[in-house]
Amino acid sequence: MWSKLQIFGFRALWSPYFLLFIIAIGIAYYLVTGPLKHKFGGKNEEEASVQQKVMFSSSLLLLYIVKGSPVDLLSHISLMAHMIQMAFYYLAFPILFIKGIPTWIWKKIFKTSGIKHVLNTLTKPLIAIFLFNFLFSIYHIPAILDFSKSHQLAHSSISLILLFCAFCMWWPLMTPIKDQQIMKPLYKVLYIFGNGILITPACALIIFSSFPIYDTYSDVQAWSTALSLCVPADVLGGLSLGGPELITKVSVLHDQQAGGIIMKVLQEIIYGAVLTTTFFKWYNSENRGIDPLPNQT
Repeated sequence: MWSKLQIFGFRALWSPYFLLFIIAIGIAYYLVTGPLKHKFGGKNEEEASVQQKVMFSSSLLLLYIVKGSPVDLLSHISLMAHMIQMAFYYLAFPILFIKGIPTWIWKKIFKTSGIKHVLNTLTKPLIAIFLFNFLFSIYHIPAILDFSKSHQLAHSSISLILLFCAFCMWWPLMTPIKDQQIMKPLYKVLYIFGNGILITPACALIIFSSFPIYDTYSDVQAWSTALSLCVPADVLGGLSLGGPELITKVSVLHDQQAGGIIMKVLQEIIYGAVLTTTFFKWYNSENRGIDPLPNQT
């Protein structure tokens, strides 16, 4: 498979400009949370902890893997790769990013004039959970996904809107701001279960379809149009196959079904990890509140 991908060239495979963008974000994070934090209103605040730095660095690494490495190119070739990308981009990356940024920065963001009312509204649990899952399901309607994959502006816009909604969806669970930690542990558990249920229709549409539903992966012309967003035209001109059959022996339909299954499984794993963490925090807090039994003589 790797030898077949080489025909697309270094720029399409490794996105060097995107890598420079990721490095720039990392440098900005180091400066804002460290040596220059006093210039951004963090004079009396502590520097980012080791754990926060690890979380943020991990989020940038994950972001580059899913949007800058060959995974991104594969997502235009195979729906299976696309769903793996979606799972980590929308369900894992926001968690690491939120946890990696010091609380004082988040407080400033949520107090910024012009966006504070939007953020406070869209991060309300019921709005956040339904907005993300609704848009995620709408995005995977064949006509919309095919359109997104064939127009650069639409693809970038939809990707950023979904990512923003993913942040809003995770915020009620992950917020480090004490004033916004209004969800009780039981509600958090129900919130996670609700997310798992609401994302199921989109996965079911893909898994149980008896025919390929996306032209992007089944029609050579639509596939070439999608790849032209990141691959030179002269490279695409010599290809006679499209979709997953270019790099594997998996049929378009089986690739589609596997993609839906993988998305659902990865979603369950990520939500399961968050659920387990939430449950044990709840359990430990409840135990700390119980008075020990008196010594019996």
